[in-house]
Amino acid sequence: MQKKRVVIAGMGFGGLRAAKALAGSDVELTMIDRNNYHLFQPLLYQVATAGLEQEAIAYPLRGLTRQWPNASFLLAEIGGVDLAGKSVLTDAGSIPYDYLIVAAGSRTNFFNMKSVETYAFDLKQLAQAEDLRNHILLTFEHASRETDPQRRAALLTFVIVGGGPTGVEFAGALRELIVYVLSQDYSTIGVTETRIVLVEAADSLLTAMPANLRLYAHQKLCSMGVEVLLENRVVGATAESVELHGGAVIPSHTLLWSAGVAAADLAGRLDGVERGAAGRVVVQPGLNLKEYPEVFVVGDMSCCVENGAPLPMMAPVASQQGDYAARMILAREQGKTLPPFHYFDKGAMATIGRSSAVAAAAGFTFRGYVAWLAWLLLHLYYLIGFRNRLVVMMNWTYAYWFQERQVRLITAKKRRAEQL
Repeated sequence: MQKKRVVIAGMGFGGLRAAKALAGSDVELTMIDRNNYHLFQPLLYQVATAGLEQEAIAYPLRGLTRQWPNASFLLAEIGGVDLAGKSVLTDAGSIPYDYLIVAAGSRTNFFNMKSVETYAFDLKQLAQAEDLRNHILLTFEHASRETDPQRRAALLTFVIVGGGPTGVEFAGALRELIVYVLSQDYSTIGVTETRIVLVEAADSLLTAMPANLRLYAHQKLCSMGVEVLLENRVVGATAESVELHGGAVIPSHTLLWSAGVAAADLAGRLDGVERGAAGRVVVQPGLNLKEYPEVFVVGDMSCCVENGAPLPMMAPVASQQGDYAARMILAREQGKTLPPFHYFDKGAMATIGRSSAVAAAAGFTFRGYVAWLAWLLLHLYYLIGFRNRLVVMMNWTYAYWFQERQVRLITAKKRRAEQL
């Protein structure tokens, strides 16, 4: 009897967890992604702030498939899915399937602000983190020889939009990079000349966390020298400025956008399916499509409602959904059923800086050194590959003891270098 083919479209957290659950089972597994590696996105900001090498947070997918029987990987761009014909349409040809797990993730949501999309950096891809690191280092190179005080101030002003974990963690890491490293590399630039502005539309940072942790994060960032602007929105940008909704303009050559995400473009190319907020695909309690029960949508693309609201677009949700979709496929092949998907919230955490973080789990809250240590250990645990764990641990240990960042390399003068 021919084995059923399971195709996984996208190898982020949801796709990877599904693949692991299906590996070694009695199905033919095909994984498709535009990149030949799995990216550990929660640590992208550390690549952007010269804390880690790019390779330390990525793992080659073919290194996984060679360990799994009946598994293969295809490097390809997915253009769409022929749901009726049961095939995935790629630039490498049409890939038929018996079961499909769509886990293409999300894209940055700029809320139709074209100027912001043009001039802002975001952190969704490995190349974007390297691009941002190059840009930050180039601003210091240019500022070190700039004689116009206003232009120099704009070069040394960094605006971060979004007070979620990414924005908070990037702001803290960038401040420490400037204070402990770049101020030593560039002796003509004083720490007080630099400015980091964190803009958040809500009335607090880290809105998903308890009030005491939100307050702690706010106070900690302020004590580090980060300016926090709450209840503010960015409405426009140029190469040299950022405009707020009240009309205020911040002269700056660097804008990082971490204020929202939407479903990947592939969601819009699934014909005849219902979509919810942010373009996410509405799924049944079993994470499958109502019209096509053999198709599962997991992770950021999936609009799965629990307790009256869609589940958040976070890595833990994607991982649990990927595992569930795989188990659902195996159960169907065995003639069994599973109860509807239920997300188990293990808590949330964010690091702010050296020996400082916030964490909430099982009704308890932690902050400071204990939360920071827990953050380190959990991120090391979820990284793929012994070498990656070892390299990241060594980098973190070196940075902790010597307050140094070794990866401050300008690898390309591209994108906005000419606008500095």
